[in-house]
Amino acid sequence: MRSPDDWRQLQQFRFGDSPELADRLAALVIAGVKTATCSAASLVAETSIGEQQVVLSGGGVPVAIIETLALDVLRLSDVTADQAALEGEGDVSHAYWFDAHKDYFTREGTYTPDMQVIFETFRLVDVLDTAFSAGAADHVRAERAEAFAAGYTALGAVE
Repeated sequence: MRSPDDWRQLQQFRFGDSPELADRLAALVIAGVKTATCSAASLVAETSIGEQQVVLSGGGVPVAIIETLALDVLRLSDVTADQAALEGEGDVSHAYWFDAHKDYFTREGTYTPDMQVIFETFRLVDVLDTAFSAGAADHVRAERAEAFAAGYTALGAVE
């Protein structure tokens, strides 16, 4: 049984590259629709299988604890539709996932057509901020609505 302060000893991080994206992705984790993430393999992985980490909101507030289940290194172009869906983003299509990650890695300065990524699957261990978690479903609805408005469907991007 975890004591109330045990999480303070864990590594803390936030998803994405902006407070808004961090909030959105943390909410997807709490809602149970985001069970994976990926990062550029050119950056050193800061986790290992079985490790627990604290997910921070965009404002730096601890909102959840996750545990890494698997780490796979592969080319960005080899991430499957099933893997992309585990990230829970947009309309959960591979097309949305690829476009969003290409944009993210471009902003980060790591994108190349043949880049390697570390694809991490994880599980939600605990929710630390009940006020933040109360809005998680709203974030999921907004995520789906924005993807649809941008022309994505569960079948991929609309031309």
